[in-house]
Amino acid sequence: MKKNVVIFNRLAQDLIERLAANFNVVQLSAASELADALAAGPVHGLIGAGWQLGRPQLAAASGLEVVSSISVGYDNYDLDYLNERGVLLTNTPDVLTETTADLGMTLMLTAARRIVELDGWMREGNWRGGLGPEYFGCDVHGKTLGIIGLGNIGAAIARRGHFGFGMPVLYTSNSRKPELEQELGAEFRDLDDLLGEADFVCVVVPLSERTRKLIGQRELALMKSSAILVNIARGPVVDEAALVEALRDGQIRAAGLDVYEQEPLSESPLFALPNLVCVPHIGSATHETRRVMAELAVQNLERALLGQTPRHMVNPQVRTG
Repeated sequence: MKKNVVIFNRLAQDLIERLAANFNVVQLSAASELADALAAGPVHGLIGAGWQLGRPQLAAASGLEVVSSISVGYDNYDLDYLNERGVLLTNTPDVLTETTADLGMTLMLTAARRIVELDGWMREGNWRGGLGPEYFGCDVHGKTLGIIGLGNIGAAIARRGHFGFGMPVLYTSNSRKPELEQELGAEFRDLDDLLGEADFVCVVVPLSERTRKLIGQRELALMKSSAILVNIARGPVVDEAALVEALRDGQIRAAGLDVYEQEPLSESPLFALPNLVCVPHIGSATHETRRVMAELAVQNLERALLGQTPRHMVNPQVRTG
């Protein structure tokens, strides 16, 4: 008998058909449909991204074996509850490293050269002569790059900065990275020292209780007034209210954000700041990368439900314990 799978996010038709060859498949279009889908009978696998899933959403999910997330981060899922239930969680790391690093560099460059601000200024018909220094940006090449969290994505950004822009690299991380120190000439710093020395500070840490509001009023005050902050990690890692104040007061030069404390975000004091570049959580949002992520998530789901070992398991202990 085929097992039952619920898709809780968009998936390409050919991937839906691939799943349907082995499983009974239901595709949801809204979170409000999940309760009815779970009440209809046992659901053995869930696949998707972007929904909060924990005890309130999954308590009625009888037979659940695996949640296959089309993402790297898994802070949307109540991992303790999944462990309690013995439900495997899989994700899609590595395949979005380079794409997300591209975005990190894009935000640095865009904020430094005031691209969004000057694009709007020009479209309003204001370019009528030479530009004065009040419209100048700042250089990126040769400036000091500080990476908070030198994992795969952080290392990919560091390589772009070091080899592409001649940037000295500082980093802070849970552990020293001797191979990257040798490759990039990267130097380890504690967080406070990094914030005080770096011209560009890029945040690339996972969200946890330790990293929640890691960058707040105190940390922003340690940064140079000429520095630029980029957050491509998770929104709650940066205290947004403190960031708004720092940008308004000129405490730091500018910021680039891909992530926010509340998502999606349609209204915010952030939007009124000319020295902020903001994009709607597009770190992995290219056709190529999202396709590879979806394929990997489908493969993880298939392997989990067909008695094989998925490539990427967040909590593998539930299969062995």
